[in-house]
Amino acid sequence: MAKIRKAELRDVPAIFEMINHYAAERVMLPRPLTDLYECVREFLVAEDEEGQVTGCGALKFYNVELAEIRSLCVAPGSQNHGCGRALAETLLAEAERYGLKTVFALTLAPDFFFKCGFRETARERFPMKVWRDCLRCERYFHCHEKTVYLNLPRPASLAKTQAEPAEVSA
Repeated sequence: MAKIRKAELRDVPAIFEMINHYAAERVMLPRPLTDLYECVREFLVAEDEEGQVTGCGALKFYNVELAEIRSLCVAPGSQNHGCGRALAETLLAEAERYGLKTVFALTLAPDFFFKCGFRETARERFPMKVWRDCLRCERYFHCHEKTVYLNLPRPASLAKTQAEPAEVSA
């Protein structure tokens, strides 16, 4: 099983190579190298026993309730070993730790996300994504990506404070 960890600057070339491999196949959108260095803190990577990066994925925050899983991929030849699933689960666990309500993704591989519990929805449900990224995308008017989302469980601490009235001292 791959080890999942926070990405470091030294991982950016491998992340760039994986993402742009799939971009060349028109399965993902390309990401400039400078963009990856700027947002490396959003990424997790999977690495094999030899320390080679075999997968990556990022959690992009939009507000206090919402984040996007983006750039989730595994190195060619590393598919079907649980690496992508482990990355997705770790990103979702991170989203839960932050108390987020919903995580979404735009993807050409919706079946993967369905297996992780996501459901399909309209892209317009997430206007901040559309305005920030989609409108600038060359594929906007002929986009084949599916929008998927997952509502996260409410943190126990939040559910408790909202369910029980606060004590009032006289």
